[in-house]
Amino acid sequence: MSSPPTYGSVRISGCRALAPAGSNSSAESLDRLYPAVGSSKPPRKRTTSQCKSEPPLLRTSKRTIYTAGRPPWYNEHGTQSKEAFVIGLGGGSASGKTTVATMIIEALDVPWVVLLSMDSFYKVLTKQQQEQAASNDFNFDHPDAFDFDLIIATLKKLKQGKSVKIPIYDFTTHSRKKEWKTLYGANVIIFEGIMAFADKELLKLLDLKIFVDTDSDIRLVRRLRRDISERGRDIEGVIKQYNKFVKPAFDQAALASAHQYHPLPQTLSVLKSTPQVRGMHTIIRNKETSRDEFIFYSKRLMRLLIEHALSFLPFQSCTVQTPQGQDYEGRTYSGKQITGVSILRAGETMEPALRAVCKDVRIGTILIQTNCNTGEPELHYLRLPKDISEDHVILMDCTVSTGAAAMMAVRVLLDHDVPEDKIFLLSLLMAEMGVHSVAYAFPRVKIITTAVDKKVNDLFRIIPGIGNFGDRYFGTDAPPDWSDDEDALST
Repeated sequence: MSSPPTYGSVRISGCRALAPAGSNSSAESLDRLYPAVGSSKPPRKRTTSQCKSEPPLLRTSKRTIYTAGRPPWYNEHGTQSKEAFVIGLGGGSASGKTTVATMIIEALDVPWVVLLSMDSFYKVLTKQQQEQAASNDFNFDHPDAFDFDLIIATLKKLKQGKSVKIPIYDFTTHSRKKEWKTLYGANVIIFEGIMAFADKELLKLLDLKIFVDTDSDIRLVRRLRRDISERGRDIEGVIKQYNKFVKPAFDQAALASAHQYHPLPQTLSVLKSTPQVRGMHTIIRNKETSRDEFIFYSKRLMRLLIEHALSFLPFQSCTVQTPQGQDYEGRTYSGKQITGVSILRAGETMEPALRAVCKDVRIGTILIQTNCNTGEPELHYLRLPKDISEDHVILMDCTVSTGAAAMMAVRVLLDHDVPEDKIFLLSLLMAEMGVHSVAYAFPRVKIITTAVDKKVNDLFRIIPGIGNFGDRYFGTDAPPDWSDDEDALST
């Protein structure tokens, strides 16, 4: 078995500073930046992303810090003496990112600091999107809602000490205001937002990354208070938007984005992409492939995947005698038993391949569906063999996009006393987001797949993907709002 994935991180009072594994630079930086604060901060009062009436300074007990920025100092050659240090703050909605940013500013021993909020960089909405936003049906918590090109260009200029114009976003009208705010360079730039780590080019500009991890109940209470009192929303609309967009975005995007540009975890094993495997993927990914061919080549891939997964089971040396009377030094499975557990419905299509290569294998099933009111995955059906806690468990699902269904299924197995390092998650196709989510939550679960795609779109479908596997396999019609976790998280 491979060692668990190494996600370098330091947690301080609910914050996690992300850094390369084995590095203690983030810990040292946070020790230097973290303030001794004895009182809580008042809630921020604003309806726009950058309020022009706010004074560009922060007064502490010891000094005044100018937070609007200013042109940095230059040396005798007329060049910038030192590039600005950029701190990225990520986290869920109402997790306290701005409060943490203010605490860092107070602790910094520098006179000039720029605080840049991702809230300023929402894209300009079309008329149709404006109507969706008015009815709380537009997803402001997805990466596609932000103008990353403008964010990156702005941060690059600030790092170089150049002045920039920042849009002012009005949350009550869901639009940019006509006037823009001017910011100048500084010693330190603090960039905060729910998707602060969701873009690869943006991550290159961040010298230190901190993820603010706050309990979801606390975040909901804070968001209710803020959106009702400061942004003119009604409680029904806030809860609707939270359940439909905010919470799923955090669980399936914001949390995963904190790790998505890390190297893939060591607990992941991808079947070697031979010409044969590549050819089968070409067939099953092709939208023109007939159902018969889709089933045939999917089954072939499943067989190869399961054969590959079995090589990670524990084996011990043994000696047998051949018909010629000679000893043969071989290997034999050293565990007690193997159990397969399929996540309904697509996962059950992998059961025949498992039975074909594992004699007398036991089979269990799990059905997980999403509660349409809360957005939470719920267990609807469970059938597991007795004494499963002593087995090596092969957990099967054909596609994993966000990892929500897979993670709940792993939790169910852990609740039945299956050791984490005895769980093998098998999937024909996974998204990087799902891989990182599962590996971060369960670092000892072995993840095995035939391919990993990089992207997930705003409907949580794997891109380029394979389509709705269950519907293509069973010949049923996919609902318009399906995702690649739909077979386990269907409504």
